[in-house]
Amino acid sequence: MRVTISSPAKINLFLAVTGRRADGFHDLVSVAAPLAFGDELVAELGEPLSAGASAGVAEGPAVGMAASQFILECDHPEVPPDDSNLVLKAARAFAAATGWRGRVTFKLTKRIPLGAGLGGGSSNAVATLVALNRLAGGLLAASNLAGLAAGLGSDCAFFLHGGPAVMRGRGERLEALPDSAVERLRDRRVLLFKPSFGISTPWAYQRMAARATDYLPAVEAEGRLMAWVRGRAPVGELLFNNLEGVAFEKFVALPVLLDKLQREFDVPARMSGSGSTCFALPGDDLVTAPLTALVRRCWGPRAFVEETRLA
Repeated sequence: MRVTISSPAKINLFLAVTGRRADGFHDLVSVAAPLAFGDELVAELGEPLSAGASAGVAEGPAVGMAASQFILECDHPEVPPDDSNLVLKAARAFAAATGWRGRVTFKLTKRIPLGAGLGGGSSNAVATLVALNRLAGGLLAASNLAGLAAGLGSDCAFFLHGGPAVMRGRGERLEALPDSAVERLRDRRVLLFKPSFGISTPWAYQRMAARATDYLPAVEAEGRLMAWVRGRAPVGELLFNNLEGVAFEKFVALPVLLDKLQREFDVPARMSGSGSTCFALPGDDLVTAPLTALVRRCWGPRAFVEETRLA
């Protein structure tokens, strides 16, 4: 038996980091939206794990593949198929929470760039939980899956929501957007572009804490968000990301290109999350080939470019 789960990327259309918490995390107010673009995870069920076998992950030939409950294969050479991968962390969390002993091989087709600010690892973790719950016959209710997801990463719960949502707290508290707001986002065209380098999320937040000048007060963040939600302004007027100050200070190629895109093509454009992926929102009547050509001229032939839509 096998199941195939789509593992979408996401972008932060609105991201206001409001302050650092006592536990070291940051509070935020964000509107995130899943994309039609992403990875794919296939989970194939094997023979159940025997009572005396290890529930860990095989680390090489000496361990013996039969002793491993979960095995990960990936087509991307830079994705580690070991304990550091969120697919295997999620699988172990599921097994610990349920006592389920099925043996599963995961095959991950990786399309979302690494270190991109698109939530690829978190999305993969949630796809793993969904796949295992199906293979196990629905052992966990939706609320239990959400609890497991939140324990794996701040934005993991978002990928169980299935549509645009407001994220609060450290990202684990979700609120659905009103239908009128969702309609302004639905099927909107998106051009993703990422330079050859990534940006570490922990570095970005640590740098923001050290600068202590980029936070947006929660009251102001909520006010900006509610003004857009309750109004009729297009999605371009929602775009905001106060992590850009940290990223742009060090990686000047990002603001230079965003400025060129907005001046030359009059398209809304921002950085997603902690970067380094940026995105533009071209209208349906705009030919995107010149935008892609500009990205290549500024960032070189190794730059990642992908056209997709908000899901």
